Amino acid sequence: MAKEKKASKKENNEAGSKIEEGTKSVKNTDAPEPSPEEQIQELKDQNLRLYAEFENFRKRNARERLDLMLTASEKVIKAILPVVDDLDRALKNFPKESEERIGLDLIYAKLMGTLKIEGLNPMESTVGKVLDVETMEAITTIPSTSEDQKGKVIDEIERGYLLGSKIIRYSKVVVADSTN
Repeated sequence: MAKEKKASKKENNEAGSKIEEGTKSVKNTDAPEPSPEEQIQELKDQNLRLYAEFENFRKRNARERLDLMLTASEKVIKAILPVVDDLDRALKNFPKESEERIGLDLIYAKLMGTLKIEGLNPMESTVGKVLDVETMEAITTIPSTSEDQKGKVIDEIERGYLLGSKIIRYSKVVVADSTN
């Protein structure tokens, strides 16, 4: 047993000396060691970069938090939009001076005022404009009656809405067919 311990000790010493030789060869490069001033400058650069990365992270995080706060009500507002559409259609079917119309106008104005406070804004009417796929969704096309109508919006089925600057519903439109 004593012979085994001596043999393993000898092997360990040989392995250790080989490792030391390997590390010495790595350390013995021809590159001179940087001066303390260069090391200080390098550390300052690293510190400056780290500070800049942290500032960018902080600004991005604040911007994302603000966006989240602005659009947090998006899901609820999207659920209310069909009710707004129904009220809009109901208003069109009552005579202007009827009592029902006056009551619905008050409810509609109050609802739209509340939604506007939350950041909801209706898009401007698209009727007569050229189809813009960035803000409109073409539901169907109809044959155009004249050359100047081709590719333009004939009717707006559903109004589009913006929540802040983000489109939460595209305008659904009927477009005059440009091919005959």
